[in-house]
Amino acid sequence: MNILKLSLSVISLAAIVACSTDDTITQNNQQPTSDVTNKDQGLDQFIWNGMNQVYLYKEDVPKLANDAFANTTELNKFLATFISPEELYANLQSEQDRFSFLTDNYVQLEQSFSGVSKSNGMDFSLALVSQGSNDVIGFVRYVLPGTDAEAKGVKRGDVFNTINGEKLTRSSDFNTLFGQTTYTIGLAFVDSDGNVTSRNQEISLTQSEYTENPVYISKVIEYQGQKIGYLMYNSFVGDFDAQLNTAFGDLKAAGINDLILDLRYNGGGSVRTAIDLSAMITGQFTGDIFSKEIWNKELQAAFNAQDPERLINRFRDTIRTGAPINSLNLSRVYILTTDRSASASELVINGLDPYIETKKIGDTTTGKFQASITLYDSDNFGREGASTEHTYAIQPLVLKSANKVGKTDFVNGLAPDVNFREKISNLGILGEPTEPFLNAALEYIVNGVLPADPNAKRKNGFIEEMEILGESNMFNPTYQRMYIDHDKVDFIR
Repeated sequence: MNILKLSLSVISLAAIVACSTDDTITQNNQQPTSDVTNKDQGLDQFIWNGMNQVYLYKEDVPKLANDAFANTTELNKFLATFISPEELYANLQSEQDRFSFLTDNYVQLEQSFSGVSKSNGMDFSLALVSQGSNDVIGFVRYVLPGTDAEAKGVKRGDVFNTINGEKLTRSSDFNTLFGQTTYTIGLAFVDSDGNVTSRNQEISLTQSEYTENPVYISKVIEYQGQKIGYLMYNSFVGDFDAQLNTAFGDLKAAGINDLILDLRYNGGGSVRTAIDLSAMITGQFTGDIFSKEIWNKELQAAFNAQDPERLINRFRDTIRTGAPINSLNLSRVYILTTDRSASASELVINGLDPYIETKKIGDTTTGKFQASITLYDSDNFGREGASTEHTYAIQPLVLKSANKVGKTDFVNGLAPDVNFREKISNLGILGEPTEPFLNAALEYIVNGVLPADPNAKRKNGFIEEMEILGESNMFNPTYQRMYIDHDKVDFIR
């Protein structure tokens, strides 16, 4: 599984940095040395120690400073003030951190990093029906093959406004509703003015363990005499790197002139996979700098002193299995983006930008330029030897990625070169040249302009005003995560 597991040498470095000023702080699972009452004391110590050693924004959090506590007793008194590990972790996060998280089930986290999760196959978004409304609808973005949703006839563009007969509103408990193994959606119709009416049709959907191939569509499109490759890629999952590489091999063999990389629903994933995908698009930059890593002040100094090359990620010519990368050697790429395109998706865009023409078509991306790491409650924060008392793990941000010329900190996302937004009233069939978003890219490639928008003059069109509240990926622990892979365990990554 593509989870980072820290080696002993990693922790040796981190411990030198973090504990040089106070080696009396209890490490990991050692028993308390005071009379402080805290049922979660061992777990809380693990959380504090992990954040103290590797957290990117350590300097923002005074309680994570190496000299924040005079001794173990003082630290334990602080930890005992929190009613749960979740409350403690939230207290140790910087205000500028939107993405670090704690999980109480690292087994589920590990599975999700490998593309395995509980799913009924319906990928959806939730939105308000109009500005100021309390009513919420869900609309299906795509359906996974071989799932219950596919078997039950759910399709892209379907709209629903009830779950188990309960109307969806701003105040609905979405985590509980969509966390059920089985639930029933009530289909609805929404007109151009935002009026929602029931279709008097319900579909019961059941989740089961499912392994999702993130290469959702890969094909060659003949459009107005040009041969254009199209790849819809929905998550950076290292376990499917071979399938991704095969898709590029097929596109290369077909002799495509241009490539449309569809990342509209891709919330991120493996850094290594993002780098290799970028090398598949190009291929002429092997060995050149793809991205630079910026860690917290202490670890950055340690890297620079011991091995600064460790802070550099370079284009490769093989995937993690050792197989040669199938490269297209393109000098430009067209990338479809939305505000749900995040993390490793943005890493690809930012990393490629200094080298080739990267045309972004769609909407501004999320704005996540940081990567995280999985820490377990063990003597060296690795998976082996993790506590048998619980299954908690933390996934703190540990580094910022900058491209070759130093671009990072795009908090507000990466703006498109060409604006386009999907419309729920006309989502179309994914992969078909007539699908509006894809067609916009095809028209731009061939004719240099976007097709006319038939809804452009509509007044008070609810579709353009809808506020997206969330999506099915929110219930996946890797949603909008960029993580470092296990093949970099020998130093700190």
